[in-house]
Amino acid sequence: MKIRISVSDEKKDFIEKYLAEHGIETGEDAEYMITEAGRHSAFISVKDEKKDRVSITADEIIYIESFGKDIEIHTLKDTYHSQDRMYELESLLDPKEFLRVSKSVIIARKHVKKIRPSLSMKYILTMSDGTLVDVTRSYYSDFRRFFNI
Repeated sequence: MKIRISVSDEKKDFIEKYLAEHGIETGEDAEYMITEAGRHSAFISVKDEKKDRVSITADEIIYIESFGKDIEIHTLKDTYHSQDRMYELESLLDPKEFLRVSKSVIIARKHVKKIRPSLSMKYILTMSDGTLVDVTRSYYSDFRRFFNI
């Protein structure tokens, strides 16, 4: 088994040594990741169209969308797939840069190009790739606070 580590520099050496002593290899190309509570990952492990595991930076993400258990991560370059759950991906991302706007969508603040109010306490967002995303009523107040509206 190989594990990627995303912790503070002070703890990283200790954790790598501990894992090595227990026969666990570490590396950036690992399928699993250990993160420190409250620490947000700069990379997310996903699968490309060939089903190969690759890492993308959080900066590349425009939005993340779920279709049941199928998760699509949309970037300017490509669409990737993840086996993680939405709440797991949400916990890896910086809450100052990413926001959940519905049960099935997380958006990146910097990729919101247009915010249009809609009926019944909703918003329609135009993302940098031209995709329209709905902010649902359940997330309306959080969205307004996030964008200081």
